[in-house]
Amino acid sequence: MARDHAARRPVPPGRNAWLAAAIFLAVQGTGAQKVRVEDELEAYPTESVDLRCEFIDGGGRTKLTQVSWIWEPVDGQRDNIAVYHPMYGQSFPNGLFKDRVVFLHNNLENPSIRISELKMSDAGRYTCEYATYPSGNEQGTTSLVMLAKPKNSANAVTVQAGPQSVVVAQCEAADGKPAATIKWTSSLGGNHTTSTTNGPDGTVTVRSEYRLVPTPADNGREVTCTVEQRTHQRPWVSSVKLSVEYPPSVSIEGYDNNWYVGRSDVVLVCKVDGNPPPTDVTWTAVSGALPDTVVVSGNKLTVRKVDDAVNTTFICGVKNMRGASQHQITTYVIEALKDPSSAGVVAGAVIGSLLALLLVVALVAVLMSRNRRRQRRGYPGGGDSVAAAGGGGGSNGGDYGNKARLLFSGTGNKNGTGTNNNGPVYTYREGCDATGTLTEKPNDYHHHHHHLHHASMGNAPSAHDILLSGEMDEVDRRKFDLDDSMEEDYDRFGAVGGGGDMQPPAYRVHRGLRGEEDMVVYLDDDMESQRDGSVISRTAIYV
Repeated sequence: MARDHAARRPVPPGRNAWLAAAIFLAVQGTGAQKVRVEDELEAYPTESVDLRCEFIDGGGRTKLTQVSWIWEPVDGQRDNIAVYHPMYGQSFPNGLFKDRVVFLHNNLENPSIRISELKMSDAGRYTCEYATYPSGNEQGTTSLVMLAKPKNSANAVTVQAGPQSVVVAQCEAADGKPAATIKWTSSLGGNHTTSTTNGPDGTVTVRSEYRLVPTPADNGREVTCTVEQRTHQRPWVSSVKLSVEYPPSVSIEGYDNNWYVGRSDVVLVCKVDGNPPPTDVTWTAVSGALPDTVVVSGNKLTVRKVDDAVNTTFICGVKNMRGASQHQITTYVIEALKDPSSAGVVAGAVIGSLLALLLVVALVAVLMSRNRRRQRRGYPGGGDSVAAAGGGGGSNGGDYGNKARLLFSGTGNKNGTGTNNNGPVYTYREGCDATGTLTEKPNDYHHHHHHLHHASMGNAPSAHDILLSGEMDEVDRRKFDLDDSMEEDYDRFGAVGGGGDMQPPAYRVHRGLRGEEDMVVYLDDDMESQRDGSVISRTAIYV
């Protein structure tokens, strides 16, 4: 910015290159006479600053007699610090600037000066004043602003936990100019106060204090101080960890309720929390002196070998400058355990033996079942009867006789409702002999009559013989192959004479084509247990 206490005129082109680059210019004078200076300058202590001044005479009729620099530290105080006269030369009358002020050019038209080794007290207004003829004095004033970078610091204030709000952190920006601004950032919910102090050299010190009601949980937590000031390119930030002192708290860890006789190197640890950290940790036992097998090292208690002597209560005591505390734990010694590895081997052996035994039993059962199936593939020998099969008599020990084999007669299903149009129909008739007779009934379609008879000691016809005796449909031929359900029925009624209370297969009355009562036998799988222990079919007709 520029000051102009006279008529403003454009600066002549090409006149002194430094005039074109400067941020000034203040012009002071009357008519065509002008004094050009910079409006304001900033400087730091120990640095140097150039105060520029130039007299511009548009008409060339003004005679310059002398030029002086006058310093005004405060309003109403004026001190000459530099004078130049073309005949008498340079003069520096103020001792405060002795050897620190020089003229940059030895002429009246450009009497700029340089002040070195600046001090904060050098701040003020500097006036370049000309003595001219015939117009009198002409002048221009520059304000010199001394800046000071503050010395920033932040620190915690050690406090004791308590119910009162106290200062826990401080932040300061000392000896700065202009005054700094301090802010706090925290999640603790405290508050702050700020104060300023002016120094003799014009600097300002700003102090801010952060307050809260301290608790043990606040120890080590952070608050942040931020300082902003004109000389800072970016804000200054510092985090502070709070220091809250409180009495110690203690706990004992390491006991697992498994201290058995003979166990070695078990450890108890005394966990301590306090500020300042407790340095005095002691171990004692309720029973008196510590057992011989116990070794103490700081906050650790080690039992080299567990025995009945450590069946006691251990106490850990701690203290710091704010108080003392202790904690105790009772240890119980139990009987020595067996070697876990041996127990595992024994258990593994037992389990393995049981599995092997189950495997052998299963294998034997499978083999016996397969053997039984092979024995039951054909017809039973002569002399067998239904009664023998049920009661265990007969030479073959329980296979079904002719009655049982009538299962494979020409019935279409177990209820006897089907027909056999192509082959002979076999029925059972009483009276021929002890074993009965298998008689072929006439077929509606094939009027052939065959009488199959065998003596009590004879052999029953084989399945192959029956298949060859006439044409049978596919369903009847399949009946000669025993399936698993038939074999299960056979097992229920007993094999090798073991019938017991089990009843033989049920049979029903079938009216033959000749009006005879034929007994057609079939096996049923919907058997029902009776209260007397017998098993009967729910659908068969017993006669």
